[in-house]
Amino acid sequence: MSDWSKRERLETAVSGGTPDRVPVALWRHWPGDDQDAKALAAAHLKWQQDYDWDLLKIGPASSYSVVDWGVQDRWVGHIEGTREYTYRPIQQPEDWASLKPLAPDKGMLAVQIETLRLVAQEVGESVPFIPTIFAPLAQAKHLAGESRMLAHMRQAPDLFREGLATITETTLRFIDAARKTGISGIFYAIQHARYPLLSREEYLSFGRPYDLQILEAVSDLWCNMVHLHSTEVMFDVVADYPAQFLNWHDRETGISLTSGLSVFRGAASGGVNHWTLHEDSPESTLQEIQDALEQTNGRRLLLGTGCVAMVTTPLRNIRALREAVEKQVVC
Repeated sequence: MSDWSKRERLETAVSGGTPDRVPVALWRHWPGDDQDAKALAAAHLKWQQDYDWDLLKIGPASSYSVVDWGVQDRWVGHIEGTREYTYRPIQQPEDWASLKPLAPDKGMLAVQIETLRLVAQEVGESVPFIPTIFAPLAQAKHLAGESRMLAHMRQAPDLFREGLATITETTLRFIDAARKTGISGIFYAIQHARYPLLSREEYLSFGRPYDLQILEAVSDLWCNMVHLHSTEVMFDVVADYPAQFLNWHDRETGISLTSGLSVFRGAASGGVNHWTLHEDSPESTLQEIQDALEQTNGRRLLLGTGCVAMVTTPLRNIRALREAVEKQVVC
């Protein structure tokens, strides 16, 4: 049994050293449980108890940051665990200017803070844990819907920026409250740094400044992760972001772990396609794990998937991924 702590293992991966073994973590959504603090905390604690991950990423509903502005949604059975939006409060460009900053001690934001507190109460400093923070553009999408948000961004940019400023202020307030629970960093989810959804110039104007404002606010934390969602991504636009880990769909974007780590200074999080993990048996998953270890020589890697594990992923595949790092001798 190794005497390495999870933090030591992760920090060694970030610095490019050789850990006792490659750190490993998976995360997923918790539909239904994600509406209640005790239930959501219990789900994560059981997940951690079952698999002993090196990092516990807290997975709320994607709507958690916007329901207190009036968003309504429901769980309808999507295998990724995401919810269906049934009402979005932003209808007209002027609505962005009417948003008011939210308080993290009220509503669904308070539910998430309580979830973090309950998790911290059980794991203490033994398990690093990080909350999910959606980028302001992602929150704007949840408020208005993709097509409406993009139309407002292009037709009424000044009003749209007012909304982004309010969203950013609320996000920073939430992070300040989360700090008090003992978080190790944040999981910062970016959904719009991709073509052809936005042009490079649009993301540099409406995405990057707000991303950097939030990431700079957590620069004193030791375990920040940027998640670059989807394919056709603007990898070079975010590769210099100040974070310890970069998580992207390395099996689907054509940007391998080797390629990504040649431009990102920290460690990669990934190596396995979440659809591969979802297959009948773990054989293909184990092949991708071996390839990931060969690409990185077991360094600068947090083994996992490029996105969330499906709620219907076979448990034997999850066990196989977790057990693989225990069997691997790092060169």
